[in-house]
Amino acid sequence: MEIEFKFAVPPKRLKAVEAEIRNGECRHIALKARYFDTVDGRLAAHGVALRLRLEGSHWVQTVKAIVDGQGPLHRLEHNVDIDTSADGATPPVPDARRHRGTPVGRLLDQLLGRGKHAAPLVQTMATDIARLLRHVRVGGSTVELALDVGQVMGGAEESGDGGAPRVSPVCELELELVDGEVADLVALSAGWAQRHGLWFSTVSKAERGLRLALPPDASHAVKATPPHYGDAKPAALSGLGIQRAVVAACLAQVLPNASEVASGNEEAEVVHQLRVGIRRLRSALRELDGLTPAAFDPAWQTALTDVFRVLGVRRDGELLRTALAERLQAAGAPAVDLPPEVVTPAALGKAVRAPAFQATLVALIGFTAVDAEESARPDAAPRDLLRQRLRKLHRQVLRGGRHFESLSSEDQHSVRKRLKRLRYLVEFAGPLFDAKQAARYADQLEPAQDALGAFNDDAVALRAYREAAEQAPQAWFAVGWLSARQAAQAVACRKVLRRLEKLPRFWKGD
Repeated sequence: MEIEFKFAVPPKRLKAVEAEIRNGECRHIALKARYFDTVDGRLAAHGVALRLRLEGSHWVQTVKAIVDGQGPLHRLEHNVDIDTSADGATPPVPDARRHRGTPVGRLLDQLLGRGKHAAPLVQTMATDIARLLRHVRVGGSTVELALDVGQVMGGAEESGDGGAPRVSPVCELELELVDGEVADLVALSAGWAQRHGLWFSTVSKAERGLRLALPPDASHAVKATPPHYGDAKPAALSGLGIQRAVVAACLAQVLPNASEVASGNEEAEVVHQLRVGIRRLRSALRELDGLTPAAFDPAWQTALTDVFRVLGVRRDGELLRTALAERLQAAGAPAVDLPPEVVTPAALGKAVRAPAFQATLVALIGFTAVDAEESARPDAAPRDLLRQRLRKLHRQVLRGGRHFESLSSEDQHSVRKRLKRLRYLVEFAGPLFDAKQAARYADQLEPAQDALGAFNDDAVALRAYREAAEQAPQAWFAVGWLSARQAAQAVACRKVLRRLEKLPRFWKGD
């Protein structure tokens, strides 16, 4: 099981990072690798990478795989040194049988098949990397520092169409735990990130190569996935185990989208999914805090909230410029120049790369990295607390829905936030009760979420146009149109929230 952090190194910090690594015994390795997959890409589709890499004068075949439910730090990995006799320059033929008898080897057999029916492997990409390597001691642990600079080549040439390959530059620092405690790896990683302005990256070299074959406008947004509790019975799970599984599931959405935004990707869906992921994570930290007292650091919420607000301003700006502008135009509203968007692409990336946010991600990743047996030890019935939280949020939402249109705007917004937290808590806790009943309950929440979401969007727009009307009288058309809609939407929200009173409480029938 490989446990490592990988950070993108900004070009302006490369010399400083290299100098610090060289401040100790280190060595330089030239790494030339070739990656393989089936024609239909089934390895990549299951988070598996198979490569041959020339390390010095010998070849090593490696397979890596993402481990479901084990958090973002954990990957299965198996390496095999290959005897290529005197001709080390000629790459060997990849052979999945070299990994037989290992957990990741069993996964390869499942994906590729065995014997004459095994799916053939084809080369998909290649890398040419200069690695600077150093081992350091921190606490009682040994950590390997690897600074990789070079390029990934893929696309035309690797796919066999005869054209020139496309190239993706690589400049990243990996910190891998050789032996010792994950806490030491976390502390060391946080220090490097803080000193040099590094940001956590989830894009592997294999994924870089796959992206070279995709259209330039292909989306890299990652959506939410439910927590993975393994095969343990719900009653046997500890509060700490539940917390770590949920945080790991949230990070599985947050980390790749944050990695994209930090690297300059401002695609609307990536920004949206990052915002959703942070909201889920904040909900988990709030609603699951009591499962294991003092397990969550209060500072995590602060850093997450700061970035969430920046993403919110960006999202509101997108709303005003696109969907709402089209609706107003269709209604006959005159054109209005709203104040320019506060959050530029540069500011968006800067917020995600901020030291406090990156330090929080490192700490959260470290929180999820724990021995499975430790997380599975049962303690005081965690499901009792989950029942209490579900019951409380459910009642608060119903109470707010009974007189929704007469509530203040702040209280209306609170109802919407509680509804979202209830939806996420159902997702987190549902598998610990009756998963099917929980899914049906969650489905019934969607109409209410949609109604309150539309109401909130118009409330945001109404505030913006009221501010604009102080300088631009033509904005009053939008103010009047939106105000009329708000009254009708508030009534609709009350009605859809009242329907939730009849929902069966899945947490009661356990």
